[in-house]
Amino acid sequence: MRGLDFEYMWGLLPVLLGYVPLTLFMAFVGMVCALVLASALAVERVFRVPVLDVFVRLFISFFRGTPLLVQLFLFYYGLPQVLSFLGKIDGVTATIMGLTLHFSAYMAESIRAAILGVDRSQWEAAQAVGMTQGQMMRQIILPQASRVAAPTLVNYFIDMIKGTSLAFTLGVTELMGATQKEAAGSFLYFEAFLVVAAIYWVMVETLAFAQRHLEVYLNKAHAR
Repeated sequence: MRGLDFEYMWGLLPVLLGYVPLTLFMAFVGMVCALVLASALAVERVFRVPVLDVFVRLFISFFRGTPLLVQLFLFYYGLPQVLSFLGKIDGVTATIMGLTLHFSAYMAESIRAAILGVDRSQWEAAQAVGMTQGQMMRQIILPQASRVAAPTLVNYFIDMIKGTSLAFTLGVTELMGATQKEAAGSFLYFEAFLVVAAIYWVMVETLAFAQRHLEVYLNKAHAR
């Protein structure tokens, strides 16, 4: 039984760290787009616009009920066959699309629950002063709902970072893709994947630490 090649692992670390920015870029862009889409979906689910609500529920059901990997393949390999103008879609774009649509379906339900959790007196007070539904949501309801939903949304961002590891199946050389190539070249698979696992672990724990502090800050602000 051979021991771990620590020299190889130490040398591999800076190589893999060079691909972290791309991983974080895909996760960050996907998170921003998903948050915008999820907010719109959540508001619709609260007010249940006729006809539109059927499509929103179908959208949420589909993207919550199918694996992210299948969705990535659908966008990267399937859509170009149906929509010719997507024939040159690259792996990074397909990954961001997949992350956006997949996680927006989950985030929409969390945001909807947070919106419905706002005390009814807040809704009634906004209506009493003559606010429109749009004004009420922007100025009264969503700011309060965001405090409740924020910790959960950070969890989704953490899941999104881990979800980017599937991008290598679309030919994207991000953190996981680079690890796969390095391991295939050295045949030191255990060491290579141990290093990438440690990198993901550090990123996730850093975000979890930030999440705990965010919760404390939001709770203090709410108490005031």
